[in-house]
Amino acid sequence: MYNCYFRSNEIYPRVVAFATGDVNGDRIPDNVYLTGRKMPDSPFIQNITLIIQDGTTGRPKGIHLSENAGYNPTLFLGDFTGDGVDDILVSINSGGSGGIMYHYIYSFANNVAKLLFDFNAYNEEYNYDITYKDNYKVEVISKNNNEKYIIDISTREEDYLSEIYDVNGKLKQPISGFVNPLSGLYPVDFDSNGVYELLAYQKIAGRYNADSLGYVLNTLKWKDNRFVLDNQNVAIFGSQA
Repeated sequence: MYNCYFRSNEIYPRVVAFATGDVNGDRIPDNVYLTGRKMPDSPFIQNITLIIQDGTTGRPKGIHLSENAGYNPTLFLGDFTGDGVDDILVSINSGGSGGIMYHYIYSFANNVAKLLFDFNAYNEEYNYDITYKDNYKVEVISKNNNEKYIIDISTREEDYLSEIYDVNGKLKQPISGFVNPLSGLYPVDFDSNGVYELLAYQKIAGRYNADSLGYVLNTLKWKDNRFVLDNQNVAIFGSQA
């Protein structure tokens, strides 16, 4: 086992998440750890590092993460590429008010670390225009696939609507919303073939972050050595009131 420990007056790496599975393809389970430095009086964890311990040799391999500090780091092992070998999904809560998450997926097939998914690259690729329209509508345009969605906000409270629209449902002034960066990435085997897809959540906000309108849900699938958009939905809350 990878040894991590704590001494008074000093902070040493300790195990903050653990999973076991065959991640190098030799059919022998390997140990996968996240280690980090945590102060005794705070849940905030710094210097989070991915450690893979070969199940055959016991030899550890460390992988440094570009964003390596946050809360509640977790591990998930599963095959995302279809090669029959478990990949490694790392998730870290940033702790910010927008619920933003840091997500990485690594392959360690043949004992070679390869980054398959980086949340920063995803956030750069998936962008949206959110525009309030007349008659209590909000238009969502997904630039990646040039799709348009309309959210009906006519059931929102009267005070909210009266700040934005006149009595005839016309906009008093142009208003744009925004979509938050990735706030959730969930492995789901939608077609039950043993290979996981990714379900990505991004919150749609109106005039400010707490003004939630719904979520963009993107399903990503491994194809041609990268994750590509396979399906997209816009989900709204059951009541806008």
